Amino acid sequence: MIPLKRRKVVPTGAGNTGSEETSPNKFPQVVLFLLERKMGASRRAFLSQLGRKKGFQVEELFSEGITHVICENNSGDEVIAWLESQVRGRGRATAHLLDVSWFTESMRAGRPVEILDRHQLQQQQIREVEVVVFSAPSYACQRRTTLDNHNAILTDALSLLAENAELSGEDGRGVAFRRAAGVLKGLPEPVTAVTQLVGLPCLGGHSLRVVKDILENGASCEVEDTKQSERFKVLKVLTGIFGVGVKTAERWIQEGIRGLQQLQDSGRTLNRAQQAGLQHYEDLNQHVTRSEADAVAAVVEEAVASVLPGARMTLIGGFRRGKLTGHDVDFLITHPEEGREVGLMPKVVSWLESQGFLLYQKTTKNSYLEGEDGPARPSSNMDRFERCFSIFKLTEEVNGEGLKPWRAVRVDLVVSPISQFAFALLGWTGSKLFERELRRWAGHKKAMSLSSHALYDNTQRRYLRASSEEEIFAHLGLEYIPPSERNA
Repeated sequence: MIPLKRRKVVPTGAGNTGSEETSPNKFPQVVLFLLERKMGASRRAFLSQLGRKKGFQVEELFSEGITHVICENNSGDEVIAWLESQVRGRGRATAHLLDVSWFTESMRAGRPVEILDRHQLQQQQIREVEVVVFSAPSYACQRRTTLDNHNAILTDALSLLAENAELSGEDGRGVAFRRAAGVLKGLPEPVTAVTQLVGLPCLGGHSLRVVKDILENGASCEVEDTKQSERFKVLKVLTGIFGVGVKTAERWIQEGIRGLQQLQDSGRTLNRAQQAGLQHYEDLNQHVTRSEADAVAAVVEEAVASVLPGARMTLIGGFRRGKLTGHDVDFLITHPEEGREVGLMPKVVSWLESQGFLLYQKTTKNSYLEGEDGPARPSSNMDRFERCFSIFKLTEEVNGEGLKPWRAVRVDLVVSPISQFAFALLGWTGSKLFERELRRWAGHKKAMSLSSHALYDNTQRRYLRASSEEEIFAHLGLEYIPPSERNA
């Protein structure tokens, strides 16, 4: 190591100074910039000083006056993406993109050597071809998003940051990350450069930095740090207990509880849902397969038909959108004759209990009232249908998997009057972001209020009736999007 007091510091723009470390600029038509990416700061500083000694002008900062960009271990695509991000909105960068071999040969020759094919970065010949720039509507309810996600590595990263924000009580940041992920999910091709995302909605600076980090380095430091965060891991475990929300988990953490065994050993009093959630934790945190969902559906359908012939039952949620696995199974139940559904839920629950299918259940009554002055603002985002939150005992005889005698599965039953069925079907199909954006579109663009119960026109001061999802989309002035394309 050279002692610090003897080390010379090369100031910015040293190529234009008269320092003893710098020779006069011998080649005014050549302005060099050494890209630090993958080269490293120390090697870049050494090579920059060497170039100045040889009479070359070497700039510390990139500008449009640069004629030669010197790179090491970078592909042409990587450097083009970096350059485009530097000159955004100011035209296209026109510098030569060269491997460090051109620089070292020029240093040996004491002059700029001829640029040969071997000096140019790989794929430099297609540099002038325009990168495909994606476009997308602002609202997720305007976009068709299938399960064919071409950018899973990017959307998984943003979704994890969204989850971390939500677990930290920062719902606004969580929504921002989920909207950004939703846009990327809908793109028709993989993203290869951040320049393709210029002008896309919902992609803020934070999300773009994460995307850029992954595209350039294969991973995001922020995402990897989040995965390793002790607090994040503990919150994931505790909120993975059925019936435990973020606030409860935070309180337990403050009291020193870090895992399931500590919670069991603490002697803490748990409510019925939490007791069931802790008892069946392993099962409830495994994905439910489509075949298991179909097995549950067969049982629920038998129960509904037994207590109210003619009633209709529909599998909703992610499975209706075409997903092959899910966290739970949801069903929407109605009857073609308005009012016949009243009293149905207790009978269905009683039938399931008598057959030994329910490990836990909690039923809530319908509290929705349609007001003359429009719908009252609900106390929460949850709808007010008659519902049964349950943990279902799926036996080997029913599911046919043969892995063990039975497993616990989360099942939600929702009963809707036929007059509200189309709205309930739309609201309960999801995805969560798609539904959030539908409500946002209704309010911001159409001056309407949309819920899983009804659609109210605030300008005309009247309810807009619908007997199908297609009619609701038409009321909102939107092109109908089928369930399989609502996976925002």
